[in-house]
Amino acid sequence: MLFRSIMFTCVLMGLGGLTLNVMTLGGLALGVGMLVDNTIVMLENIYRHQCDHETPEDAASDAATEVNGAIIASTSTNLSAILPFLFVGGLTGLLFRELIFTISAAIFASMIIALTLVPAYAAKVTSLNTNWLRKIVDQGVERLQEYYSVLISKVLHLRWLTVVLFVISLGVSVPVFMSGKQIFLPQLDDGRIRVIVSADIGISLDEMDEKTQQIENLFAQQPEIDTVFTLVGGSVFGRTQRETPSRSTIIAQLKPLSERSASSDEWMARMNKQISDLKLAGFKVNMSQRGIRGIRTNRGDDDLSLRIQGEDNKQLKLIADDISQKMSRIKGLSNITHSAEDEQFEIAITLDRKRAAQLGLNLQDLTQAAQIALQGTVVSDFLDGDRTYDIRLRLAQTEIISPQDLESIILFPASEESPPVYLGTVADIELLETPATIKRDNQMRIVEVTASLTGNATLGEAVQALDALREEINLPPGYTLYDGGSKQALEAQKALTDILLLLALFLVFVVMAIQYESLLNPLIIILSVPFASVGVALGIYTLSLPLSMPVWLGMIMLVGIVVNNAILMVEYIELERGRGAGLSEAIITAARLRLRPILMTTLSTVVGMLPLALGWGDGAEMLQPLAVTVVWGLSFSMLVSLLLVPIVYHLFHSYLLKRSSVKG
Repeated sequence: MLFRSIMFTCVLMGLGGLTLNVMTLGGLALGVGMLVDNTIVMLENIYRHQCDHETPEDAASDAATEVNGAIIASTSTNLSAILPFLFVGGLTGLLFRELIFTISAAIFASMIIALTLVPAYAAKVTSLNTNWLRKIVDQGVERLQEYYSVLISKVLHLRWLTVVLFVISLGVSVPVFMSGKQIFLPQLDDGRIRVIVSADIGISLDEMDEKTQQIENLFAQQPEIDTVFTLVGGSVFGRTQRETPSRSTIIAQLKPLSERSASSDEWMARMNKQISDLKLAGFKVNMSQRGIRGIRTNRGDDDLSLRIQGEDNKQLKLIADDISQKMSRIKGLSNITHSAEDEQFEIAITLDRKRAAQLGLNLQDLTQAAQIALQGTVVSDFLDGDRTYDIRLRLAQTEIISPQDLESIILFPASEESPPVYLGTVADIELLETPATIKRDNQMRIVEVTASLTGNATLGEAVQALDALREEINLPPGYTLYDGGSKQALEAQKALTDILLLLALFLVFVVMAIQYESLLNPLIIILSVPFASVGVALGIYTLSLPLSMPVWLGMIMLVGIVVNNAILMVEYIELERGRGAGLSEAIITAARLRLRPILMTTLSTVVGMLPLALGWGDGAEMLQPLAVTVVWGLSFSMLVSLLLVPIVYHLFHSYLLKRSSVKG
């Protein structure tokens, strides 16, 4: 049945226009455990009827009639919890839409297979052959059922104590979700390392190339290295290139994670230590791991960015230097730089217009002379085979080493009556330090301070530290300091997940209310959902996972998943009461009979998600938090379904029975 469910799921994926990629395969991996849940419920009930010596056809029919409602209800709640995610836009919707569609297709396929093929095939089983292993398992489950029925009968006498214990555990788990350990997406260890090498202004391109080669050779000697790409003397972004002799970029691609013993973070830490041993005076090396290509949570080029807005470049640079120094004291931040650090020399020629006019010179003469001297002018071309080369006329570079050499350039006025004059006679020539780039935001000049996260530091903790730092800084009038977008991304993520969680709870409750045509039992079932967060909190705390979008997505999925066991329990309690059993008797009987399917469905889902939860394979980091959330949350919710749901059912219905008896 599992293979048929998977085939049906793939058909639905094909109809939806999906391809096989990390997200759809991850959705199939997450859905494998849930694919057999409905089948398990149906088969277990059919097997129980067959053990009561019913004919195969009657057993399949009667068992299907008993659990059809529960299967449809559980599938509907699963879909209602996660389908709203398909209508989410932006980066979150783009990333997880295919994952949600695949999981939804798997859940729907499992319902169709369980309601149609499973009873039809089970009706063909005419004998129940058992071997020694099956007998041992059955005896173990029967013994467990007896112990559980005794436990639930005792717990029913300690109802309020049990409820208080669960509520206390829920309260203890809340601080885990309120902590600042938040990130947007997990970091994928794809082994792509970006290295920026910067040097002092005025360094020659040859010297920059020599020092960069030392770092490049060091990388090439490492066993984890696959390829190294180096660009010296500037940077290239798309079709834009910038020539900066004091800057180099190295892209180091490590081997796949399965072929190396060190993670990217460990490799960068080791390389930083070895580069410092090279003692490259005047050089600064920043290494960072490239994130998912095309995905940026802020407007900067790194994990964190602060933007300073103002008019004066020098004042902006002073403020940026001060902020960078203070940020260096924040634990977990590295590669702290700002956009005003890269500077270059410019020759500024200021014409004395009045004196130039007296000597018969104008601005055009000055501009033309300076351009020919510094850049030259193309006077012809040289044809060599199929290639053409410009012939440029300019002064020899040895004759214009300093600004004073420019002052000795002779200008010939257009008027023959005016004598030649030196450029320094009619113009002031200065060598100025200017920013290599000038950034603007909303047409206002800014300087951007950026930093990378290292070690176990999270984006949420770093944002909190930067918020505290911003309050300590006193800016001059006319200057503002604001976040580069990381804080807004986290706040938007939190607001979105809050809305989706509340919407999932509401839709699950509405779907159950429509199916039950009542509010009481859906309320009993929905009250079990928040307690799944206790298991999630235990998983996050035990594994030291930060809160991220996959974690919140797992929480939303749990809203629809954890009600399945509660629905099974409540459905069978109602069935037993319909047969004339008392309230406590119906709860104990239903609990004993529903123990096996609850254990089987929970274990199948947990085991199916275990490979992802363990992070096996390349790229598993993206979906591992989601699988961990579901595994730990579902495991704890099993205890909630087995202990808390029967107690809450007893509390509500015993209260109704007392009210009806008083009115009677």
